[in-house]
Amino acid sequence: MIFDATIKNLLNEKLKKLEKHFDADVVFFYGEIHAGLIRPFRDMVEDLRRDVKKKDRLVIILNTGGGAAETAEKLVDIMRFHYKDVTFIVPDFAMSAGTIFCMSGNRIYMDYSSSLGPIDPQVWNGTQWVPALGYLDKVEEMLAKAAAGTLTNAEFLILQSQDLAMLSRYEQARNLTVTLLKKWLVEYKWGDWNTHGTNPAKIGQAVTAEEKKERAEEVAKLLGDNKYWHSHGRMIGISTLRSLLRLKIEDFSAERNLQPLVRSYNDLITEYIGRFNYKVFMHSRKYF
Repeated sequence: MIFDATIKNLLNEKLKKLEKHFDADVVFFYGEIHAGLIRPFRDMVEDLRRDVKKKDRLVIILNTGGGAAETAEKLVDIMRFHYKDVTFIVPDFAMSAGTIFCMSGNRIYMDYSSSLGPIDPQVWNGTQWVPALGYLDKVEEMLAKAAAGTLTNAEFLILQSQDLAMLSRYEQARNLTVTLLKKWLVEYKWGDWNTHGTNPAKIGQAVTAEEKKERAEEVAKLLGDNKYWHSHGRMIGISTLRSLLRLKIEDFSAERNLQPLVRSYNDLITEYIGRFNYKVFMHSRKYF
């Protein structure tokens, strides 16, 4: 259809402007992070690397409600094989596994309306994706009641009916999520963090590898604290990420050139996705 061709051409033109702004290859990723996307993502990245116009940097515009941490790890393996410098832009939201995915970047761009989320891993229970920490928290609560002798008969029956193998999967998913977050923060996000800039007692002093690991542990612990956030879908804005977690986030809210470029591209492509009810969508100058 002429209308669809016009939209595609317009999106390609907007993508080119973003590539020129960042002097980088730019890809757009929308939807759930699941294993079925590994091969298409690999092919999209490889197509860019074969292109004569290839760049040394990659920018990922990410819109996702989350998914599998294992898949996020493989996507990171793919992009880091080809690019040493990776930037994430979050126009709307990147939740759960999407938040972990973002931490594998050298930098993250958000504006005042963008959100990341708690790193409550999602596990496929055979029917749907479920947040693992909610189950683990509830089981731990009932075990504590059992130890204190206050467990009700109804709670005993619920506890007795739990699938131990599934609970083990939830624990493994939680542990993997924390491990990946800590690794990527130290290796990528804080790769060029050499001196202290926010701790009054240490400003200007060299940052040690151990201090980076300690900070990563703090961030992972807080982002994974289900009792603090109360909701798997809690949207964490840039101000909270900066003040509470003390993460460096690039704010493009007031960037006159960049914000219109990101907004006009993202709004148009998400409307296009919504029109066809696509569950997953990727775009680059070589892939539509």
